[in-house]
Amino acid sequence: MKITVLVDNNTLIDNYFEGEPALSFFIEEEGKKVLFDTGYSGLFLKNAALMEIDPAGLDYVVLSHGHLDHTWGLTELIKYYTNREFQEKKVNKPTLLCHPLALTPTIFENTTHIGNIINDEVFKNYFAPNLTTEPFWITENLVFLGEIPRKLEFETTKAIGDKQNPNGDVIPDKMSDDSALVWCSDEGIVIITGCSHAGICNITEYAKKVCKKDTIIDIIGGFHLLSASRQQLRNTAEYLYQRNVKDIHPCHCTDLEAKIFLSGYCNVREVGVGSTFHF
Repeated sequence: MKITVLVDNNTLIDNYFEGEPALSFFIEEEGKKVLFDTGYSGLFLKNAALMEIDPAGLDYVVLSHGHLDHTWGLTELIKYYTNREFQEKKVNKPTLLCHPLALTPTIFENTTHIGNIINDEVFKNYFAPNLTTEPFWITENLVFLGEIPRKLEFETTKAIGDKQNPNGDVIPDKMSDDSALVWCSDEGIVIITGCSHAGICNITEYAKKVCKKDTIIDIIGGFHLLSASRQQLRNTAEYLYQRNVKDIHPCHCTDLEAKIFLSGYCNVREVGVGSTFHF
C-alpha cells in the first residue's frame, strides 16, 4: 500500500505544494486507487496534478465524515469530471463510500453550514454511492470501518452543531458518521483517519476487532486532539503505549502540544503535503 498526502495543514521543506486546514490522501492498494477525503477546496486537485496523480481514474472516493474540511472538495472534483466530459475524455465513475449520515447537512450555531452541500441527485450522476454503517472491504487488505463503537469514556464526543437524520429529525451532531480506513497485513494493521471524532482509541479498538489483529504498525491522520485536557492526552498516550504503538503520524486536527505530549510515549513522525508512506 502507498499513501500520498494531497492536503494537510502542514507542508514540508523543499516540497513546494500548498496546504490548507483540511485533509486528503491518495491511496494505492492492490490495483485500486482510493481518494480518502477531498479537503476544503480544489487544492487537492492542484497538488495531485503536480504529483502526476490523475483523479479521473479513481475507483473509490471515501469520506471519513461529513465536515467541510473533508468534503467540500467534492464540488471541485465534480467540476473536474464535468470538464473532462466536455472534452470527451474518459472518467471513471468511482464508488462513493461513507457512513449514511456523512452526506446529510450539518448546521453550526443555527446559521453556518459545516457539512455536505451537494444533493443526492448530483452525487448519483458522478458517483456510485455505497452508504454503510458496517465494515466494507475495498480490497482483500483494505477495509472501511463503518460506524465506530464508542466504548472509552475519556473519548466521549461533544456535539458540533445539529444534523438532520434520514427520518427528518434534527438532532445534536455527535458525528456518528466519523469512520476510518484500515490496512491489514500479516505483520499488523495501519489505521488511516480523517479527524477521529469517534476517538482515536475507539477507532483503534474497533480496527483491531474488524481485522482480528492486535499489532498496530502505524496510525496516520487526524487525532482530533486540539486544546485537549491533560487528562485526555495522558489517557490517549497511555492507551497507545500499552498497545505497543511505536509509530504514529498525527496531523491535521492534532495540535503541537498534543504531538509533544504523545512523543513521550510513541515515535511521532512528520506529516505534510507531499509525504508518501509505503507499507
